[in-house]
Amino acid sequence: MLLQRDAQGQPIAIRREDYAAPAFWIDTVDLTFDLDPAKTRVLNRMQLRRNPDAPAQPLRLDGDELNLARVLVNGQGASFRMEGDQLVLDGLPSAEEGAFELEIFTTCCPIKNTKLMGLFVSEDTFFTQCEAEGFRRITYFLDRPDVMAMYTVTLRAAKAAYPVLLSNGNLVEQGDLPEGRHFAKWVDPFKKPCYLFALVAGKLVAREQRITARNGKEHLLQVYVRAGDLDKTEHAMNSLVNSVLWDEARFGLPLDLDRFMIVATSDFNMGAMENKGLNIFNTKYVLANQATATDADYSNIESVVGHEYFHNWSGDRVTCRDWFQLSLKEGLTVFRDQEFSQDLCADASARAVKRIEDVRVLRTAQFPEDAGPMAHPVRPDSYIEISNFYTVTIYEKGAEVVRMMQTLVGRKGFEKGITLYFERHDGQAVTCDDFAQAIADANPDSELARLLPQFKRWYSQAGTPRLAAHGVYDAQNRSYTLSIVQSCPPTPGQPTKEPFVIPVSIGLLDASGRELPLQLEGETEVTRGAPGTPCTRTVVLSRAGEQITFVGLDAEPVPSILRGFSAPVILDFEYTDAQLLTLLANDPDPFNRWEAGQRLGLRAALQGIAALATDTTPVLNDAYLDAMRSVLRNPKLDAAFKELVLTLPSETYISEQLDVVDPQRVHLVREAMRAQLATTLFQDWQQVYEENHDTGAYTPDPTSSGRRALAGMALNFLCLAARVSGDTVWPGKTLQRFKDAGNMTDRFNALNALVSSGHTLAAQALARFHALFKDEALVIDKWFSLQAGAPDRGGDILPLVKQLMKHPDFSIKNPNRARSVIFSYCSANPGAFHRPDAAGYVYWSERVIELDAINPQVAARLARALDRWSKLAEPYRSAAREAIARVAAKPDLSKDTHEVVTRALAGN
Repeated sequence: MLLQRDAQGQPIAIRREDYAAPAFWIDTVDLTFDLDPAKTRVLNRMQLRRNPDAPAQPLRLDGDELNLARVLVNGQGASFRMEGDQLVLDGLPSAEEGAFELEIFTTCCPIKNTKLMGLFVSEDTFFTQCEAEGFRRITYFLDRPDVMAMYTVTLRAAKAAYPVLLSNGNLVEQGDLPEGRHFAKWVDPFKKPCYLFALVAGKLVAREQRITARNGKEHLLQVYVRAGDLDKTEHAMNSLVNSVLWDEARFGLPLDLDRFMIVATSDFNMGAMENKGLNIFNTKYVLANQATATDADYSNIESVVGHEYFHNWSGDRVTCRDWFQLSLKEGLTVFRDQEFSQDLCADASARAVKRIEDVRVLRTAQFPEDAGPMAHPVRPDSYIEISNFYTVTIYEKGAEVVRMMQTLVGRKGFEKGITLYFERHDGQAVTCDDFAQAIADANPDSELARLLPQFKRWYSQAGTPRLAAHGVYDAQNRSYTLSIVQSCPPTPGQPTKEPFVIPVSIGLLDASGRELPLQLEGETEVTRGAPGTPCTRTVVLSRAGEQITFVGLDAEPVPSILRGFSAPVILDFEYTDAQLLTLLANDPDPFNRWEAGQRLGLRAALQGIAALATDTTPVLNDAYLDAMRSVLRNPKLDAAFKELVLTLPSETYISEQLDVVDPQRVHLVREAMRAQLATTLFQDWQQVYEENHDTGAYTPDPTSSGRRALAGMALNFLCLAARVSGDTVWPGKTLQRFKDAGNMTDRFNALNALVSSGHTLAAQALARFHALFKDEALVIDKWFSLQAGAPDRGGDILPLVKQLMKHPDFSIKNPNRARSVIFSYCSANPGAFHRPDAAGYVYWSERVIELDAINPQVAARLARALDRWSKLAEPYRSAAREAIARVAAKPDLSKDTHEVVTRALAGN
């Protein structure tokens, strides 16, 4: 779909303030498909009625790339007209005349659908993707989420080619037809918007499991894949079972269908899609066994399977009124899948690791989005292409907003709020305001209820709030006062911001690292932490500036602020190195313990960049290195936590702290820091590897995964140290580890160590890896991605990327494969992408334009790689702008990509 413009030539934006209820309601939809790759026939019979609350007007149905053959109203021919992509019908029965039947017959060509939206074919199998606006590519319809209807679907196809026919809901009838064809009829017992429609037809096999719910009802769970992949579905099925059980236990939300199906495809724009009862997944988030999947893959599958299942209530049973409310379902459901993964962790440390990983994603990806040209509120005010707003702001920041609600009402209070939300709105399309109101109404005495109108600024205001905190100790009064001032920088369309409601969790330590009891000024009770639990107080900020005074303190404390990352904000507090070292060594809050190490590493990086450090200049001081050594040697810390602490801030995160970014200087300094950690802690890395490399029989549990991660980190640093020293022992051991590994995690960690250290043995290992896994698409994605994302040495990565694109296994039409090479280079390898000769930017512009003609959604995602171009130092800045302008000047650019690049240029 090309960009639509108004009379002045400006792109047409959809605005939240213009929302109006539909002029017609659709009560039932009866769809019949005669499936054929080149010409699929779709018969759509709908029961409609006018909305009595809307002004009388023609019926306007959305369509895209459809061939219209017939339109009947109540069985009779009807006049219609086309206005752009819309089918317009006048003279329909009035509200008083009641409901009427509309029949529309269309055809489409799924085999040519490279956009992978609507009905498409992947490896001789039919799939659909309808969110956000793909259903209009299947039939003419009111393609908006507030139109909810009951669906009956009949699928007809050649039985030999498409033996499995699936759609939403329950299978009510199936049988054979003449000429080797067959049919299946599905009925969904619940109303749904059209974006939740799905069908699948092809040669598939299923892993099945029956479970019994708490109410005694039996359900059939099925995971459908291609025949050769059935052995990789056990973990996905276990994750689905755990999801069903958890949602019923935690929130009282049961599975509501006789069967629940997951189907995997290798051609998919997204990670997965929550179509009611028929989830369609990218194979990346379904297929796993120990030979082909890493621990990270196992974790992601658990999370994504949970996420899509939890949508069964938060998204399907209650959906969005309009797409501006997208975070209503996505933010809530990300929060639910995060809680699910944390609740499955056996101990507090594993929960903390999961929380840190989630925050790291937020700060690395969402904070830059909040500061860039595509900044938008959690509930956007306008868009040109809604697909561009499936963002980390909507998802991850939206989840943090929900998490703050839970903080303000308590865990049990939040569960009460969820119960009220579904009681009030089951079967409805509602807003973010409706959700927040339900949580507050269920907890009338909470801070959320008291401050609800102000709290909802989290939905309406873009940008990341900053907290500027300053502490003063008063020895005479034995008190410590924290002064906190909140602010939020301007974002596109929002020059000024009002204060947010911000829960800030605080603890205090003394200079030796012992945790102190807490007593606020004016209180008579002293708060002491329960055994094994940090002593923490959560204060709720709601004004631009506030003071919090703690009393009963014999010396100046070390404040531990924003424990657990209690709000998605940036904390500015002038910690001394000594204070940060105290927190790193002693803070009982795992998040702030990790954060102290990150602050020390970031401080060293920024100092190194400012000092024009070279790759041989020491960047890390002895105190930092000693602290890292102590972390590695601490027997009380879990391996997974150690691996997080020893991971330096990323180049992207470091760059975000700079006003002007020289990407090569950032890369140089961070590589110098890695080399210093490798050489200075060499003996410790050897010990760490020996203690953690043998994890016994493979299981993806948090403890074993953590040990493998730390052993992999040790190998990486040992190979890096060998590059500096010329040693051949550890690279040789790493190659042997690669050959002998009994699982993909250990094998890939060894391969990564050789590749990222730039060792000559890497070529041999890469060739062997490809030979071993040439028939495993997801593993070959890793092979491509590892090379495209490797540290750049002398500009060697771009020529390699261009060579990889010529590899017979590469196809730009497959989103996973495109992401593995092009995105790994442009979006995830800044040291290689931002070249002084601008060749990286030229490559990016060529790929964006090439992809835009094939799959605009994927192209628009790639276009985001230069969101932050205006922060770049020269010559990068001018060259990047020129590349963006080159893309923007393309005359037939999709509206997806056009919106991204024009906003980037406007953010100059």
